Amino acid sequence: MPAKVTLQDIADALGVSRNTVSKAINNTGVLAEATRQKVLEKAIEMGYKQFSYANSLGDIKNPSFGAKPSASGEIALFTGNFLNNSHFASTMLDKFQHEISLLGYSLTMHRVDQHNLENHSLPLSYRPENTKAIVCIEMFEHSYCEMLCDLGLPVLMIDAPVASYWKPLNADVLLMDNFSNIYTVVNDMSKKGITKIGFVGQVTHCRSFYERFIAFREAMYINNLSFEEKYCLTEIHPHGQDYREYLYKALKNSSELPELFICANDFVALDLIYGLKRLGIECPRDIKIFGFDDSPESKIMTPSLSTSHIHSQVIGYSAANLVISRIEQPDLNYRITYTETDLIYRESTQIL
Repeated sequence: MPAKVTLQDIADALGVSRNTVSKAINNTGVLAEATRQKVLEKAIEMGYKQFSYANSLGDIKNPSFGAKPSASGEIALFTGNFLNNSHFASTMLDKFQHEISLLGYSLTMHRVDQHNLENHSLPLSYRPENTKAIVCIEMFEHSYCEMLCDLGLPVLMIDAPVASYWKPLNADVLLMDNFSNIYTVVNDMSKKGITKIGFVGQVTHCRSFYERFIAFREAMYINNLSFEEKYCLTEIHPHGQDYREYLYKALKNSSELPELFICANDFVALDLIYGLKRLGIECPRDIKIFGFDDSPESKIMTPSLSTSHIHSQVIGYSAANLVISRIEQPDLNYRITYTETDLIYRESTQIL
């Protein structure tokens, strides 16, 4: 059996960089049309798998097959939670499913329960024979994710276990920008005299929560503000149904509260506001609060919540691009991709 043709093989044959070949084949970046044509012609000549149907450059530019290709396999979505509790999952998955369907792939969904996690077993609904890739959402058990990465299939993590920082997974990782807006908020608030700032949320819950905490600490340092452990309510309890009550008890037992809390996400902020109200502390009169994710609740709650808006459709599109490119080019280096977020100021950080 002849060896599989790689991007590097094409680059070596033409005497160009691998990056140039990737741009030409994927039609990304700035590239002279003559160079792109030369690369595509060489790819066809060498039998590169993405163009196995083509006999000439004209077959690529004017393909004879129909607009909608026949199904070419399933992409399996693994999740640790019911996605109807995730504010961005529905919009993101709609976009993801639309993009992969254009290329002939279908989406199957599988919930990973506690039994699966403990026994490193696959959900009963999963069908490996026709699965081309796995996408993980709300999957934060590192050893289980390692097991999935050993199945020999492309894996995309949308967010990831915090342990993936020091024990990298053989997978692509997709995250939103967890840093920029927190830097800006700390800087803006410090200019208004708000210098006692804390963080709320389980830092080890997932990679995004950890990055948001790191962003908070770095922002305090950059702005010459003192980081105080007493203002941080981090590892008080795992996130879940009981978290609100544990957070209230932590607030009640705090010797001093900050002027501003930065929260790991909007739902932590909701639980925080609930606990503060039970103690007779009002936001934003007595304390300011900043969330993350821009959930639907953040717009209609009282007070409305300052937060970071994540672009669900962009995440869906990016996820599809990462998965398909990994299926088509399994020899690519593993990638960590960040999507843009927007800072939104609302009532919860107003200076009264």
